[in-house]
Amino acid sequence: MRELSFTEALNEALREEMRRDPWVFCLGEDVGVFDGAFGVTNGLLAEFGPNRVIDTPISENSFVGAAIGAAIAGTRPVAELQFLDFITLAMDQIVNLGAKIRYMSGGQVKVPAVIRAPYGTQFPNGATHVQSLEAWFQHVPGLKVAMPSNPADAKGLLKSAIREDNLVLFLENKGLYSVKGAVPEEEYTVPLGEAAVRREGDDLTVVALGAFVPQALTAADRLAEEGIRAEVIDLRTVAPIDRETILASVRKTGRAAVLHEAARIGGVGAEIGMMIQEEAFDHLDAPVKRIGAAHVPFPFSPALKRRVIPDINAIVDELKALVR
Repeated sequence: MRELSFTEALNEALREEMRRDPWVFCLGEDVGVFDGAFGVTNGLLAEFGPNRVIDTPISENSFVGAAIGAAIAGTRPVAELQFLDFITLAMDQIVNLGAKIRYMSGGQVKVPAVIRAPYGTQFPNGATHVQSLEAWFQHVPGLKVAMPSNPADAKGLLKSAIREDNLVLFLENKGLYSVKGAVPEEEYTVPLGEAAVRREGDDLTVVALGAFVPQALTAADRLAEEGIRAEVIDLRTVAPIDRETILASVRKTGRAAVLHEAARIGGVGAEIGMMIQEEAFDHLDAPVKRIGAAHVPFPFSPALKRRVIPDINAIVDELKALVR
């Protein structure tokens, strides 16, 4: 099977969907002439022209609102934010309109729009360019939130998001853009709301998000050297959550941890942990553990960064403590 980078897989998904459906179009800052802040829209302007690949002003509230309005009118826009942090400027459009208009219209109005946004701490961009804010949007009924961890899922989930009739927030970890992986050449999609078991085990369940999925797999390899068999679940979408896959695993292993790059306090791990406590408490042999970033603004300094984000050694130590 051929290999594509995460960026190339996303680009291929956009290109295929724009060829398949003339109502799909892209908009955002520098998505056209500049090929996108991280190169995801590379070459789309040349193929589809300025009516379908639209460079917008630096005004997130305006072009996100335009995307939601265009979706209500019957098109399928894909809006790109240069950094997830800038989504704060479009919260009203997303939370008070895009997420709610289908319900408020009794299902008469659909919102088939996608908002793509890079997130993550891999590059030293300072506290206002690295945040992982997925928990904010998991909390909003009516939104779907995808967080792929590999190129194949990036392509398949984006194609599903574009075909979805509800607003989808599609989060892309900046540290994964250059990562390569096998991507099928034939047509396929990855359903929203279905987690994937990346590694089977019966001692411990590890639920991971985005760029922490590779970390979880590396940790599982190291645990295996000590005879600890960890099951790794790639959540893939944080809204909706695949409750069945997580609970089935925890009922088998009796122990669970959730890994994410976002701050530990109030993160997705808290929701998953409480879900496990409520629905699988009798199967637990230890409290659910959350592993995430410290609750501080993210530092620019690489030295300080290492104090905020748990590295692989810290992750392994935390997981080992669950089974000993």
